[in-house]
Formats: sequence, structure tokens, C-alpha cells
Amino acid sequence: MNYDPYSVVVVPFPFTDKPVLKKRPALILSCRKHQEQTQHATLLMITSAEHSSWPSDFIITDLDKTGLKAKSIIRQKIFTIDLRLILKSIGTLSSRDKKLTIAKLQEHFPALEPNLKR
Repeated sequence: MNYDPYSVVVVPFPFTDKPVLKKRPALILSCRKHQEQTQHATLLMITSAEHSSWPSDFIITDLDKTGLKAKSIIRQKIFTIDLRLILKSIGTLSSRDKKLTIAKLQEHFPALEPNLKR
């Protein structure tokens, strides 16, 4: 199965200090064509992050369409996962939150800025 960019999905996350996995939400970044060609997706971490924050974290402002039940943030922890490991799709970002995601990615990766002369 392939997913649209900005879909919110549930994936198994490993703990760094325990041999267990936890089901966590994540945000699809890669386009369907990339997913079809590689059978992998690139994602961003979604977390409640109640006890820590990163300077690039930002709050998801519109939870209605996301399928998330609690206040959540998008964190600039980027990872790739085999599509077979994605457990399910639960929603999508609003237009406003998509724009925030793009802006944060452009801050994180200046080469992605549209007006940058190459």
C-alpha cells in the first residue's frame, strides 16, 4: 500500500533501552512514486513530547483530520521505513499544518528553499 504525502500513519518504534516496540504516529513525507519504486516511505516523528522539546518542534494546530487524540508535535526526526511495517493510516494534516511542515523542513534543509539560486 502507498500513502499520500502528509498522511498520518501508525508505525512500530523501537525503544533504545528495551527490546520492545511501541506503536507511534508518524507523518509521511515521500511521494507515492518514490514509495512505489522503493517500497519504502520517508517520515517525520509525531510525539506528545511532554518531557522534552527540540528547537524545531512545532505543534499540530488542527487535530480534527489527523486522527490524533491528544495535542501533538511534529519533530524533525526523519526516518525511512519499509511500507510493510506501516500498521495503518489514521488521517492527514490540514493545509495550515502542511505549510508549517514545509517551512520547518526548509529551515532544517536550506537547500530546499524555492528561491535558492543553484
